[in-house]
Amino acid sequence: QVQLVESGGGLVQAGGSRRLSCAASGRTFSTYAMGWIRKAPGKEREFVAAIMPSDSSTRYVDSVKGRFTISRDNAKTTVALQMNRLNPADTAVYYCAVRIRPGWDYFRVSRPSEFGSWGQGTQVTVSS
Repeated sequence: QVQLVESGGGLVQAGGSRRLSCAASGRTFSTYAMGWIRKAPGKEREFVAAIMPSDSSTRYVDSVKGRFTISRDNAKTTVALQMNRLNPADTAVYYCAVRIRPGWDYFRVSRPSEFGSWGQGTQVTVSS
């Protein structure tokens, strides 16, 4: 059983930064991609970023490229999301999740349905 605990959310002004962290336990994660997915009110879940712990392959949704950076610390089984130059459109609940199957697929990994074992989420609110 996988347990994921997110932290780091909060209120931030537009243009500011926030760092989210996800602590994972219960399984070896080196062969499973981990990702961040967000859910804004009234919108569908949106893939944000994913990383393959074994080789640090990454993928980002276009809207966050150049602003967000996903990273992992395999020794501590944590995954972080550094968010810079935030804007109100980034307001959402951010979830950490583990891909439901091992390995890396650059195209499929951007689908929220590829992820299971979700954390409880952390709210990020960006004020204008």
